[in-house]
Amino acid sequence: MSIWDRLKGILRRPEPPTKPKTLLDCGPGDALEVSLVMYEVIGKMSSSVRREAVITLKDGAALKYLYIEQREASDCILYEEIDGRLDQFHEVPATIDLDDVTYHLEEEYTAWSTMSGRTPFTAAGDMHVWRFQSDDRRLLRIEWMQGRFMLYQGERLLRSDVQLFGGS
Repeated sequence: MSIWDRLKGILRRPEPPTKPKTLLDCGPGDALEVSLVMYEVIGKMSSSVRREAVITLKDGAALKYLYIEQREASDCILYEEIDGRLDQFHEVPATIDLDDVTYHLEEEYTAWSTMSGRTPFTAAGDMHVWRFQSDDRRLLRIEWMQGRFMLYQGERLLRSDVQLFGGS
């Protein structure tokens, strides 16, 4: 090794550290472990304005949806799709009785959402969202976009119960 090679090595800038991938950065092809169950990420709906994402997870034939919102602390909710129907998004009530559980409106908002991979909605656009909570802390989420409603029931998770394993 010559003296010039040594000088080049000393003067060479070190490689910048790579930013670790977060849950909001994950996408189709990644793997997530949620409450000790391994899922493949097959789709993602995200809203950068609210710093939130709904990640479509697949485990065999079962589909689940992981909602992540990044605020002062991460909020993680695991949802399952339920059957239900509403005719107009203007008709969403402030309280909903479902299977002998009363859900109360917690939050209503509209946000621009983008899609990647396989998601319930096909293209980006304004999504109307209603989030409900029952007295026993069960959660209900209603989404309306492109003339279609999606209803989900879920439960809040600890952030430590969700682990990201890079894939793509």
